Amino acid sequence: MVAAKPINKMRKEKKRRKAFRRFQSDTFMRVGESWRRPRGIDSRHRRQFKGTPAMAKIGYQNNKKTRHQLPNGLKVLRVSNVSELEVLLLHNRSFCAEIARSVSVRKRKEIVERANQLRITVTNGTARIETEEDE
Repeated sequence: MVAAKPINKMRKEKKRRKAFRRFQSDTFMRVGESWRRPRGIDSRHRRQFKGTPAMAKIGYQNNKKTRHQLPNGLKVLRVSNVSELEVLLLHNRSFCAEIARSVSVRKRKEIVERANQLRITVTNGTARIETEEDE
């Protein structure tokens, strides 16, 4: 059975694609790249002088309708058994299932089979399932 088409057809637009880097992470090896807000009393970066990199702010947040949306137009719900799949029954056009990594191959097959019956998209449906060879 074919999976349901997504409701939301909006194109996902990001206000900023470039990652925010920690101030002076390019100058010193001991300063990592992951973002930290500058808090020094004399910091040029905190005071937002000209020529300093941009700081992470709430205004850079993306559109609520497209936030956490995959390229296929659906949002993800992690599933670890068949009963959790039933939650997506009425939301199969806005959410897709992602099978948790700790789920065994036997349970994976059951989840994928049930998802096909309910017309739910599974992002990693073929993962860890070995193809049966013809005898």
